[in-house]
Amino acid sequence: MKRRVLAAAVAVLLATLGGVLVLGYVSAADQRALAGVQTVDVLVVTATVPAGTPAEELDELVSVESLPAVAVAPGALAGLAEVAGLVTGTDLLPGEQLLAARFVDPAAQPQTAQVEVPEGLQQVSVLLEAQRVVGGNLSAGDTVGVLLSVDKKTHLTLQKVLVTRVQGAAAPVQDEAEDGAAADALPESSLMVTLALEAGQAEQVVFTAEHGTIWLSLQDEATDESGTDVVTAESVHR
Repeated sequence: MKRRVLAAAVAVLLATLGGVLVLGYVSAADQRALAGVQTVDVLVVTATVPAGTPAEELDELVSVESLPAVAVAPGALAGLAEVAGLVTGTDLLPGEQLLAARFVDPAAQPQTAQVEVPEGLQQVSVLLEAQRVVGGNLSAGDTVGVLLSVDKKTHLTLQKVLVTRVQGAAAPVQDEAEDGAAADALPESSLMVTLALEAGQAEQVVFTAEHGTIWLSLQDEATDESGTDVVTAESVHR
């Protein structure tokens, strides 16, 4: 009986020792795999950050993580000093790297005001690149023309549509001229634009958002609505 107990104890000891050796080998293998891989410290968002949040309030909402250099996004920040005095131009989500392009001057803080929707109309939101939204220069209360492009055909289908809300901001990207000097800043990122539409118009916009592209033109009461037509590859140069 004593021999069986002793044999069992030895077996348990050997199994434990074997497990420790395996874990040690795996850990050493991981270290060998990472050897020579350049890492970079970047800030990663740890909690949802609303648009318009000052950079100085992000200390508790981000953390520093070491990532392989090849996995670091262009413009990723290693510290908040680079964006001091700025605010977030869009909502930030947990897990994303903190990018300089996500910040804007407080004077360009996203427009979040919402205007009253005329009775009988419904609201539809579309996510559009800044270039499709007058370079991002759009506010709640503006009226727009809605150009719909589907199946290689484009038409200014809707006129003087009320914008009820604009979420997000076009973050400026500093380009460089050929001689190395800074060129004019160009906007990037996207904005969520909410439009007040009749039922049939809502169908047109949603269908195009699903199967084509949408551009908005800024209009006012004096904008001439005449002279529009469906434009195709055959008619564009007429």
